[in-house]
Amino acid sequence: MARGKEIHIDTFIPFMRDVTRCERSLHELNLMWRLIESSAKMNCAEEAHSMLPMMAATREGFQRLEKDLVHSMVSESVTQVMSEIATCAHHVIDTVVRNLYERTADVGFLATDLTLCSYVAGLNPEAGIIERLREYQRKYSVYDEIMLIDAVGTVLAQIDETSPVDGTRDPVLAQTLDSSGYIETFRSTSLRPHKEQALLYTHRMEHPKTGQPCGMLCLSFDFLGEMAGIFAGSSAAEGRSVALLLNDQDCVIASSDGHWIAPGTKVPTNQDGAPLLFTHSGRTYLVQTVVASGYQGYPGPAGWKGQVMIPIEQAFGTKIMRCVDSLPPEVAQGLLAHAKSFCPPLYDIIKAADSIRRVVWNGQVMTAGQRGGSSRLKSVLEQIGETGARTNQVFTQSIRDLYDTVLSAGLRDSQSLTQLLVDLLDRNLYERANDCRWWALSPVLRELITQADAQGHPTQEIQEHATRVLEHINSLYTVYIRLMVYDRHGRILCASHPQMADGSSVLEQSIDSATVQAVMQLNDSQAYHVSPWSSQQAGAEGATYVYHAPIRTLDASGSTAGGIAIVFNAIPELQAMLQSSLVGKPKTRALYVNRQGTVLASTDSYAPPGSQVQLPDPQLLQVEKGHSKAVIAVHHNQYCILGASVSRGYREFKTSDGYDDEVLAISIETFGQLENDNNALSQSSHAIHSSNGINGIEMATFYVGKQLFALRAETVLEALPASAINPVSAGRLPYCLGTLARRAQGQVTGYVWVFDLAELFTGQRSRMTEQSQVVVLEHGARKLGVLVSGLHGVHHFTHDNIIAAPSMAASDEMLVNELIKANQGALLVQCIHPQGLLNALQRSAASQASSSGMHATPDSF
Repeated sequence: MARGKEIHIDTFIPFMRDVTRCERSLHELNLMWRLIESSAKMNCAEEAHSMLPMMAATREGFQRLEKDLVHSMVSESVTQVMSEIATCAHHVIDTVVRNLYERTADVGFLATDLTLCSYVAGLNPEAGIIERLREYQRKYSVYDEIMLIDAVGTVLAQIDETSPVDGTRDPVLAQTLDSSGYIETFRSTSLRPHKEQALLYTHRMEHPKTGQPCGMLCLSFDFLGEMAGIFAGSSAAEGRSVALLLNDQDCVIASSDGHWIAPGTKVPTNQDGAPLLFTHSGRTYLVQTVVASGYQGYPGPAGWKGQVMIPIEQAFGTKIMRCVDSLPPEVAQGLLAHAKSFCPPLYDIIKAADSIRRVVWNGQVMTAGQRGGSSRLKSVLEQIGETGARTNQVFTQSIRDLYDTVLSAGLRDSQSLTQLLVDLLDRNLYERANDCRWWALSPVLRELITQADAQGHPTQEIQEHATRVLEHINSLYTVYIRLMVYDRHGRILCASHPQMADGSSVLEQSIDSATVQAVMQLNDSQAYHVSPWSSQQAGAEGATYVYHAPIRTLDASGSTAGGIAIVFNAIPELQAMLQSSLVGKPKTRALYVNRQGTVLASTDSYAPPGSQVQLPDPQLLQVEKGHSKAVIAVHHNQYCILGASVSRGYREFKTSDGYDDEVLAISIETFGQLENDNNALSQSSHAIHSSNGINGIEMATFYVGKQLFALRAETVLEALPASAINPVSAGRLPYCLGTLARRAQGQVTGYVWVFDLAELFTGQRSRMTEQSQVVVLEHGARKLGVLVSGLHGVHHFTHDNIIAAPSMAASDEMLVNELIKANQGALLVQCIHPQGLLNALQRSAASQASSSGMHATPDSF
């Protein structure tokens, strides 16, 4: 679902328990701030006069944030679900269309088979046709029936003995005889009397001598079996949703759960992907409908669509995966720094929350030192402290929940994408294994091998005939670089496209002895051999798979005397699969790799074909067969979501046919550049439990880099956003970043110089981020601002918790003169000494002025 489509928030909130809890917490906090403000106005208006603007600002900010945060949480949750079910719907229709494209090629090629055409024309009535058709069906097991029908509708041959048909008057016969191409039919038909609907591919057959139409070939696709396999590999298999295949009338023609929504049912559709609720049979659903995008010019059956429907009560009730809690803090925080690019609503919420945190922090600073005032004011101050702390907790958790929703959706999508990619690959390579075995049965190629075996070499006539056959096949099946026939010694006898890219002839090459030996040992017409992925193979012009099948002689022995090798144009074909699946995903790259990490095909410039993929999590290459995994990690200095799925096989291919070659699909979605100097500020890891009582000291805490520092709250005037710094020249003042205007009631009341604390402490200038703040402090007659990495809180500590910092310098020379033993000593917080800070800045200014021959006074700032 594209962002920006209007979502009716109130419609979805009742079904989102996490959002409901967050909304309730925000509403309670909003009410608390209102009560605090009202209490202060009524009970101690004079004493709290300076704090009332802060309270009003907090209340107003809360009103905006409460609405925006809830809206974003609902919007992202709906987006996640709509994206998930859209991916599943794409999986359904795209897999179907790619599979059926192969059927259109099959029927056109098989309809030209000379043996079959001669039989239908009545030229060769004793040709063992039934066994030939069964041989074809054993290899192309996607067909549950193959029929030969003459021009008047008489069924001459069929292989499904459970559904005998003598003849037909189905209109598809006349339609097929009048057409030069294939005809695709999906409906009830007398050709398949025991099926409610059948998916048929028909093509006319021509008389070998006259070229006139003499009959029809009919292939019946195992539609229900295919759909069951597709549904089992989709996310609908989890049972939370139902996946459907629809026709042009929006009626169900296949369902992942027929007891839930049965075939024949008319359902509501949602091709626009609008975030709306649809009611069907008394139940309310989110729906995604996807039309076929076509493949290699084949559009798929007219009007067919993939659809997924998920009941609204199931859509948000289960958290698919909780990911933020398991991330390293530096990765979680670094990735969050790129929220503006991958989730603008999350970015806006973080900024709004930071603004309110600053207001609350300022309010707590403002009240510091006033705890000894009137009891009514003291009560207000205590409420501000407690509510401020609670506000930070709610903001942190709410943002974390929203963040987790966004990342979980990315993890889920990566798994769905890679699963689709391996499913497409399995189905594609299944066809390659079928092709080599079927073409090995060609009478022309068998005659070629028989002559070569008996005479040592075939006649020129049969060699030329066989070459024409291979060229014809290759012209129809362009996924192959070339097809080759070789004898028992590996000598290539003929080939399509014999000229290699370097100008040499493939006929000068030989099949390697290990491959020849493996092929010669195959005694079953169902057996085949696949050369391991390599570029060092006869006929190959780059790394690929070469599929081999044995060719048997035509004599009585029928012994294996040679083989056929079909060289798959692997890299371009695999690249095309990857690229077509990444449409609409500009930040995602994808790869096919083997278990050793060798890249077979890739859209990733860091991992070109032939290289070894370097993954941040080696476990991705060890995912179990048929399973998926996704992780969040840093990859090539980018924050990424990486997904991996392993092929599980298709029908008998790689499952029961003896061939095993596990290929993985890897997806890499990038979110932004690694923040090498990321401070990874973590409120949770630096949580402070303030001491009770009024006889202690209040400290304003903040971050400088990853370290937590404090200033006595009575010395702090306020915090302001660092983005407001005016980077004017500060003359000879070291560590100075510029000036910052201070305002009251919208009017500028003065300016302060702003200094970089991190540069003063470490010598390295700070990197400005969205969290950067300027803490304005006052010591004596001096006011200045210091740049900090982020605000933390305002806390109350007893005198026992504060100890002198060890030092070899005089106290006024120390930048840090005290340490706070927070959380019973588990956390040490460094306290900055204002006079030591001023002295350090003045010494630096004087030193710089002296080295330049100028005079600096303590009044320079």
